[in-house]
Amino acid sequence: MAQPTLYELVGGMPFFERLVDRFYEGVADDAVLLPLYPEAELGGAKRRLTLFLVQYWGGPTTYLEERGHPRLRARHFPYSIGGLERDRWLFHMRAAVDASDADADLKLRLHEYMTMAADAMRNREEHGGPA
Repeated sequence: MAQPTLYELVGGMPFFERLVDRFYEGVADDAVLLPLYPEAELGGAKRRLTLFLVQYWGGPTTYLEERGHPRLRARHFPYSIGGLERDRWLFHMRAAVDASDADADLKLRLHEYMTMAADAMRNREEHGGPA
């Protein structure tokens, strides 16, 4: 018998919609992150992140059907992402995860993934070190 996915364990799509809404509430007021979003209204970004996270954690593959392979680094390459941008993204995402109703073990899994993903999106060298 297959183990339930994180998507199933947190209650499916409504969990990820709430998570992403909380995250973007922070982004909307963040002077570092907001300029990285080319759309003045964040609705498209919210939808894409929600669908990506849903798919990643075992839910429907709508993201793949609509956008193809995630290619996260390639999709984020046009935006200058250094340590500060990564840190601000993680600040808001960690706050959203912490505010969620997921149990502690699932929050830990989400935090670990979000940290890894944020680190992987860095594409700008700082202080002479590699990105």
